[in-house]
Amino acid sequence: MKYIAIVAAVTLIPAGSLIAAEEKKESKSSSAAAAKSAAGEPNIQAADSLEWADAPPGLPAGGKLTVLDGDPGKRGSFIARLKMPADYKIMPHTHPAAERVTVISGTLYVGTGDTLDENAGRKLSAGDFIVIPKGSKHSAWTATEEAVIQIQSEGPFDVYYTNTADDPRKQKKD
Repeated sequence: MKYIAIVAAVTLIPAGSLIAAEEKKESKSSSAAAAKSAAGEPNIQAADSLEWADAPPGLPAGGKLTVLDGDPGKRGSFIARLKMPADYKIMPHTHPAAERVTVISGTLYVGTGDTLDENAGRKLSAGDFIVIPKGSKHSAWTATEEAVIQIQSEGPFDVYYTNTADDPRKQKKD
């Protein structure tokens, strides 16, 4: 069970980059939901009407993110979803808070340690859940299909890559 929790943390995106990008691209639906929640109204968001934006620079290109509740860049709890295309890899990293991940659709693989080892990862399918402890080194990836995961954690959230060369924020753009 402890291994599963560690694997889940990998899936939980580089939050700091995600947060900054989401603050700039905050969707109308997220703003409306926040206003309703602040007014004491239920925050209902239909899956088919979610507004997805490019994942923040702290995550590999190709991912899409939507924030359902809260703000990953600010103190307090948040819930976000990450859409990971086929063959998507988030290299080994840690987070400043525990990460709770639920697989909404597709298949997610999670591994622990300093390297991404596709032969040693744990397979998680739709409905599966993992808790990744604060500071736990983990990686996450997809294989032949897209996966959508839901992440619940505490902000301010960030992603700290084990190997700084793996950090998409530090990679040169052509």
